[in-house]
Amino acid sequence: MGWLFRFLSSSIGQKFISGLTGLFLISFLLVHLAGNLQLLNTDVEAAKTSFNAYSHFMSTNPIIRILEIGLVLGFALHIFYGLKLYFANKAARPVAYATRDANANSKWTSRSMFLSGSIILAFLILHLLNFFVKARFGGEEDMYTLVVEAFKLPYYSIFYVIAMILLGLHLNHGFQSAFQTFGLLGKKYASVIKGAGVAVAVIIPLLYAIIPLYFLLGIGGK
Repeated sequence: MGWLFRFLSSSIGQKFISGLTGLFLISFLLVHLAGNLQLLNTDVEAAKTSFNAYSHFMSTNPIIRILEIGLVLGFALHIFYGLKLYFANKAARPVAYATRDANANSKWTSRSMFLSGSIILAFLILHLLNFFVKARFGGEEDMYTLVVEAFKLPYYSIFYVIAMILLGLHLNHGFQSAFQTFGLLGKKYASVIKGAGVAVAVIIPLLYAIIPLYFLLGIGGK
């Protein structure tokens, strides 16, 4: 087990875990998105029935409850190693760059990972308090109405959209960085991975952002 401890203590090991957990969390985003897209059903009663059934299943199914442990662990490891790498990189660069041309030293998306990650984390906590806690511990059964009413609030929907924009930037850099850490960002696969990274960074946040705007603009929920 000594080799495993040394690996996890090394910079490459921490990047590996950060990348692996990041890809795992992307899979969660896709599954969660599939459920949330039911909200866009123009038949309000059908949307309410299907979304409430989905919410009930997610909060009561024992298999889902077990998978949630892995999800929480994935988030915790991703945040923990992300912070370790950020502060390690910052400590290795105690003196500011001599030039003010920051883009010549690193991409803005790379330098903003800490900021975007922090805001996304704040959004996640707010999101969990508004929906997950009320469904799991508050006995709320009509999750459709709860979600629709929340998305009709301008401050919440705007914050949601901003968080999705930052998520897109976070995903674009993180997706490519993960495959670079895995040694797969060579010339042979570079264009494919970069294209997939851009697609993931645009499509997932865009579809998520459409949902609150759908209700905020008065298109749905009538």
